[in-house]
Amino acid sequence: MALEDSKNYVDEAFTRTNDRGVSFENTFGGATSFLRRRYTKDLSGVDIAVTGVPFDQAVTNRPGTRLGPRAIREASALQSPDAPYGWGYNPLEELSIVDYGDVAFDYANIPAFPDALTAHIRGILEAGAASVTLGGDHYISFPILKAYAEKFGPISLIQVDAHTDTWADDDMSRVDHGTMFYKAVKSGIVDPKTSVQIGIRTHNDDTLGVNIIDAREVHEKGPAAAAEKARAIVADRPVYLSFDIDGLDPGVAPGTGTPVWGGLSSGQAAILLRDLAGINLVGGDIVEVSPPFDPSGATAIAGAHVAMEIICLWGWTRRQA
Repeated sequence: MALEDSKNYVDEAFTRTNDRGVSFENTFGGATSFLRRRYTKDLSGVDIAVTGVPFDQAVTNRPGTRLGPRAIREASALQSPDAPYGWGYNPLEELSIVDYGDVAFDYANIPAFPDALTAHIRGILEAGAASVTLGGDHYISFPILKAYAEKFGPISLIQVDAHTDTWADDDMSRVDHGTMFYKAVKSGIVDPKTSVQIGIRTHNDDTLGVNIIDAREVHEKGPAAAAEKARAIVADRPVYLSFDIDGLDPGVAPGTGTPVWGGLSSGQAAILLRDLAGINLVGGDIVEVSPPFDPSGATAIAGAHVAMEIICLWGWTRRQA
């Protein structure tokens, strides 16, 4: 398929027969799967399953992230014809990537949601694929990490965020997007000593021993130095990368529920993610994209780029092996 053949391709989310390769479908038309990948529940031979979690009942401020997965998928059409810049390889050509659709859950039965999400991710991992998840509010990372810990043991976490999300909460049944990493550390599924939070710029008295690279350090020492420090912390352990879009400054990503000034620029985030190459990434998510608060779509575009970089990181390590 070539660019001049684009007039012959439409709705590749349903019509494409190969899980590898770029897409020249018109970016402004057709069904909106992530990167024009094929929608499927069959994970045979699949490397990465992109899945959506349209859940935002755990927010403390502005809702709307339930619409995040749909907006990120739509924004990703802009990236579907090209190899990601600067990686030296094209994961769309080399990896089998599909859109696994969204998790099914009863929106009126919130207590049942965490187990439903853990089971959803567990199914992806049992099929031999990795998950890249489009959120949704940040609580979703906790049920996802439970599934990853079942397979890999305690996980090292790289979290890009304005907030630590480790505020004390010993009620494991509470669904809250500000306390889930407290619960993840306390329940033993995240190893704090080999985890790092980047871009932090809100106060928390107890960070549970998780390493912090705050936003000021990134600004003063640079994102490349932050990536080098993070790589040293996680070493060769299995790593899950969770990127809260409010890690970016609200000037570039206003569509989020709890914006905090002084965040990373999109350029800093791009360098940071690129320079994490070599970590043993096993999965990741992009969360807290809230389209109602950004009519320009810039936040969703940033979210789509983050998801692509997570895919690149996952594939880069494996092609080097």
